[in-house]
Amino acid sequence: MTKEDIIIVPHPSLRLTSNEIDEINDKITLTIDNMVSATLDWEKSRNHEVGVALAAVQINQLLDLIIIRNNYEDKDDLKFNVYINPKVIKKYGNLIEDYEGCLSVPDIYGKVPRFSKVKIKYLDINGVERQKTFSDFYARIIQHEIDHTKGILFIDKIKEREDAFYILNKSGKLEALKYEKDIKKNPILWK
Repeated sequence: MTKEDIIIVPHPSLRLTSNEIDEINDKITLTIDNMVSATLDWEKSRNHEVGVALAAVQINQLLDLIIIRNNYEDKDDLKFNVYINPKVIKKYGNLIEDYEGCLSVPDIYGKVPRFSKVKIKYLDINGVERQKTFSDFYARIIQHEIDHTKGILFIDKIKEREDAFYILNKSGKLEALKYEKDIKKNPILWK
């Protein structure tokens, strides 16, 4: 798959709940491979961004499945970790507001409040149930992706205000969108 297979707002599937996976079979492993290839193809088209994670719904597969880059700071590390049927079992730490973007909400960023630590349970690629605790940026990523499996986008968590949304300019710097001009008139940013 390519970046063209990543669905974007207002595609209706992005608002649906993903289905739990009962069996890890060839269809699931193919979906994982497709998610990785679409993410990496997207990344190749971006000068200042890294493909960090993707939920299966973003390639229009309503499966409770997430991939997260092993090391988002190293573009040469092409390994992704797989989380099947991930569920948050504990949120703790501080609620921190920081920037988020999304492959399905092109070129838009916003400050989203997320917990600094979360513990999840999930199945690994072999169907073994596991638990894992995420901190800091990885905690933000897993919360963002689990929201995708519930039909929630990061833009849903941003309060309507003047400094809510940003774009990445050509030099790779975030630039605030103007509320009246760019945001209020954009139906994608508000459900």
